[in-house]
This record gives sequence, structure tokens and C-alpha cells, in this order.
Amino acid sequence: MGTSIEWKTMKKVYLRLLPFCFVLYFICYLDRVNIGFASLTMNKDLGLSSYVFGLGAGAFFWGYFILEVPSNLILDRVGARRWIARIMVTWGLVSGGFAFINGPVSFFTLRFLLGLAEAGFFPGMILYFTYWFRPHIAPASSLALWRRSRLRSGSAHPFRHPSSSSMASSASLGGDGCSSARRLPR
Repeated sequence: MGTSIEWKTMKKVYLRLLPFCFVLYFICYLDRVNIGFASLTMNKDLGLSSYVFGLGAGAFFWGYFILEVPSNLILDRVGARRWIARIMVTWGLVSGGFAFINGPVSFFTLRFLLGLAEAGFFPGMILYFTYWFRPHIAPASSLALWRRSRLRSGSAHPFRHPSSSSMASSASLGGDGCSSARRLPR
């Protein structure tokens, strides 16, 4: 990093932003694995077979899949801070609604709504990090921006890694296969 003021500022940002984001990701993880633990007693209480439970658990991913792209488009227009706040509020409301499940239909419905509510959380957090951390500070964000620009330009092939051809050509010319790869600054 450059100056002492920049170092102090970034340290303050790290200490305030990253622990909160870690807590959010931890809650996301708990939310996804909690359904498996809840099934131990919930299936018997609600009269759900393992097949019906599996379909209901998968309904989350149907909602997530349907709203992932529109969520990212809205995220770009509204901004990461507002959109992450919307995600967290609706996520909490839908999660609280699980206390009122009384059968398979309400289970399916709330799992689907939870997927809709949570869609866009991960891309929103990545975008939020790019607002705070410059590329030389967080090389992973610059790599993500590089890959996104490759996909937008249409130069990335969908079935292979973007740098595989340059690595292969370097190896065929007597190199180690990685000499042409650009190294990110530390």
C-alpha cells in the first residue's frame, strides 16, 4: 500500500467490514444446512416423506435459480448496499415464516420464497467488496472483474479455462506452461 493514511484507513475498513460480512456468510451457511437438521423431527411432525422433503428442500434452488440473474441486474441499478439490505430483510422475514409451516404446501412455498429472497446475496457481496477494496489491495476482485470482462466480450470459450490455450502454447514452446500467465501483485 502507499501511504500511512491509506494503510490506517484500509485497516479500519477491514476491521469493520470483513467481520460483519463473515457473520452474514456464516448465517447463510447455517440457513442452508439447518434444513437437514430440522428434518430429523420436522418430517415426522408434518407428515413429510423423505421424497416430499427432498423436493421441498430442492425448491430453494429453483427459486434461487429463477431470480439469480434478475437480482444481479437490479443490483447493478440499485446499488449493493440497498440490495444487500433488501436481501437480508426479506430473508429474515421468510425464515421467520418457517415457524408457521403446517404441511407440505407451506413447506414448498416457503423454501421457494427463501430461494427467491436469497438470490443475489453472493454477487451483491462481491460487488460491495469492489466498492471498498481497490484491485491492488484485493487481487481476487480484480480476477473476478477480469473474468467478467472476458465473458462480456465473448472471447471466453464456455467449455475450457480462458488461459488454457496460452498455457498449452507456452508448454509446447519449451516453457513450463505458466510463464505466459500474468502474476497478480501482492
